[in-house]
Amino acid sequence: MSAPEVAAVVIGRNEGAHLAACLASLAGEVGRVVYVDSGSMDDSVAVARTAGAEVVELDPAQPFTAARARNAGVDALGEIGLPELIQFIDGDCTLVPGWIATARAAFATEPELAVACGRRRERHPEASVYTRMIDREWDTPVGRARACGGDSMMRSAAFRAVGGFDPTMIAGEEPDLCIRLRAAGWKVRRLDAEMTRHDAGITRFAQFWQRARRAGHAYAEGAARHGAPPERHYVPQLRRCLLWGAALPLATLVLTLAISPWFLLLALAYPLQIQRLARSRGLAEATLLTVGKIAEAQGAIGYRLRRLGKQRSSLVEYK
Repeated sequence: MSAPEVAAVVIGRNEGAHLAACLASLAGEVGRVVYVDSGSMDDSVAVARTAGAEVVELDPAQPFTAARARNAGVDALGEIGLPELIQFIDGDCTLVPGWIATARAAFATEPELAVACGRRRERHPEASVYTRMIDREWDTPVGRARACGGDSMMRSAAFRAVGGFDPTMIAGEEPDLCIRLRAAGWKVRRLDAEMTRHDAGITRFAQFWQRARRAGHAYAEGAARHGAPPERHYVPQLRRCLLWGAALPLATLVLTLAISPWFLLLALAYPLQIQRLARSRGLAEATLLTVGKIAEAQGAIGYRLRRLGKQRSSLVEYK
């Protein structure tokens, strides 16, 4: 059996109806679909089999990560023969019609292209301030890019050449892969095309906090791995979250208790920062962006402490 030109790797955990919609959107678009399940307690595996996908169920004895799941999907494809191109898509997303053809054309005209991604949009950006912020987050610049997100099309030869995703990473695994690809001479490109629709499903502050904490972890690990010049990966983001989320509140508390109550005035930096951000993002988003730095700092510091203790990080889920 010859390998199809494009195949898809779908990953998920307890996605249910979202997964059914995801697999339906891939029908007729790719030659094969491999679904990799990370310990779902719902009917995700049955849904995937009914949809005709090849199913890989990860062994729960090893920690679940999106990186590990995607690698397992590629390995399953390789048992018959890797296609030239692999479309990665998360189980809570649906593919936009026309994306596969657009991405294939880009790969055909650019032999050095390793990764192509398009515009991921939130399916319901109006549902909450959180989903509105995430939809804005997905809107990255078109053209040569430093990294991609979880949804992207990759050249299998390039993917294999750099060893795929690092399965130990619980967040930020896509930029890590892209950095290694670019270092090997490959290119990453964001195309001016619609790619996927995503359903973050974030309606509560606790979910926002967990997602921000995971981002802080990604900043810290990314900077530890690739923070040196010329990449300086996640270094600015890490510095900002540690400044606003840890250094400033700690300094305010210590100086107030040790020297003078007047140092409480340092806390005025927060409303001033919110006021500054509100000019372009509105009051609600500005407040969340500022408060979220505390959660990011928590994630970054937690990563550093676990690293010092030689402990492995566990998955941070927000759904």
